[in-house]
Amino acid sequence: MSAFSRNRRRILSLWLPRLPIDRIKRQLVRDSAAPGNSEPSIVVARQNNALQIFALDDAAARLGLSIGLPLANARAICPQITVFDADEAADARALDDIACWCDRFTPLVALDPPHGLFLDITGCAHLFGGEAALMEIVCGALTRHGFAVSAGIASTSICARTMTRHVSGKIISEGEEAAAVGPLPVSALGAADAITRGLRRAGLKTIGDVAARARHEITARFGADFTTLLEGALGQGDAPISPRKPLPDYIVEKRFPEPVATEAVISATLSRLAGMLVAAMDRQGKGARRLQAHFFRTDGVVRAISVDTGQPVTKAEVIDRLFRERLDALNDPLDPGFGFDLIRLSASRVEIVVQQQRDLDAKVHDNDELAALIDRIAARIGGRRVVVYLPQDTHIPERAVLAAPAQHHLAAAQQADWPVRAESEPPLRPLRLFARPEAIKVIAEVPDGPPAWFQWRRATHTVMRVEGPERVAMEWWRSPAEMLTRDYFRVEDEAGLRFWLYRDGLYDREIAQCEGEIAQPNWFVHGLFA
Repeated sequence: MSAFSRNRRRILSLWLPRLPIDRIKRQLVRDSAAPGNSEPSIVVARQNNALQIFALDDAAARLGLSIGLPLANARAICPQITVFDADEAADARALDDIACWCDRFTPLVALDPPHGLFLDITGCAHLFGGEAALMEIVCGALTRHGFAVSAGIASTSICARTMTRHVSGKIISEGEEAAAVGPLPVSALGAADAITRGLRRAGLKTIGDVAARARHEITARFGADFTTLLEGALGQGDAPISPRKPLPDYIVEKRFPEPVATEAVISATLSRLAGMLVAAMDRQGKGARRLQAHFFRTDGVVRAISVDTGQPVTKAEVIDRLFRERLDALNDPLDPGFGFDLIRLSASRVEIVVQQQRDLDAKVHDNDELAALIDRIAARIGGRRVVVYLPQDTHIPERAVLAAPAQHHLAAAQQADWPVRAESEPPLRPLRLFARPEAIKVIAEVPDGPPAWFQWRRATHTVMRVEGPERVAMEWWRSPAEMLTRDYFRVEDEAGLRFWLYRDGLYDREIAQCEGEIAQPNWFVHGLFA
């Protein structure tokens, strides 16, 4: 055994050659709640300015139809054939749903478009009785759900994919890749049509014929990418697969011999999994910041629920409480259908737990309680809705405060340096600042003076007291749009209501022309004082 082949990974390749037509037929059966008909059916797509067969079922294949055949020819062979339009976006969604279902076997599932999947089953096949048993379980389940499937297992993804295009159910041991793919035609490699035609014209009809030639000859004629593809099929090299989802740091799961559907069993299972997850993280001094629970239904539907925490969680009861809050707040309740056969709990983001002196420091306890409260509220209504405000180094009123998620910025908010208001002095900024300033009509004694009267929301206000102006120049370097100079006024009307108004622009025509201002400025109300 060569050094390259030691500790080789094992890849299960799935190919669904009739995914488009299988998806349509499954949808028709669900919509009509009746068995599907046996009439030959095809899916067509426009290629080279003509409608050609994109996918077909067994009945159409038995009539001699094939992929790429023009629709006119297909109708001439079988006038009663049923035709559907291709929908590649729906096919991609169906493939993604199948990939989600495959997550129950391994968390490393990668897409092999347009109609294939890769499952990295290294180290997990024994949980299902071995590689042969695992492949039989996967293929049997997909077949029962109405999908035609071809599968193969090899040490490289390219070798496994090459086999599935011609032989289904083949398991290739390490070191046997070249012998297994050698007799297959060169088209099985999945190279470009121009390369496949060039190989055939050169008399290289099988993969074994191509493998017998020197690598530098193949590279010079067909390129380095094809050589890499060939070596992967022969087991002499491989490109890593790209899983749909990043592998979590810690995973624990519970498989059920019989599906479970009761809330009590589901809650008890989550509690036990939380204890197992905390024990696994505690051995390495880690705590969870993001947790995910996956519920796999027997009909293939997968529900995923996530919770985030502000501090690393190291207690199982905290995890259990957060998920209970999340489950209780779901708009779409967790429907078990015919039951869950697998429940998985994972920590997708963890941090090292920093030990603190908690016995004598009351502030630490207060921070822990506040963080726990924020986590519970975020689990119920969503983390983006629980925010803290951070001061910004700017004099623009609407940019002076930044709303940030409380779970991730609590410490920064507690240490923020806010401007201190002088005692016995009125506030310079209103308590309520509008998201968008509202236009008002103003009458002033002099053009560039404070307002004496203004109309806002169909109500007229007579100004009794006024403070200002406070001139604020816009930060032109932060915004490409033209922004005008503002003059802010704090005003009080006859009823004692206090407003924060500003004039947008300058009245001085000479200054306005030099600085790009308008000569007839507009007035706005920007906020209200308490």
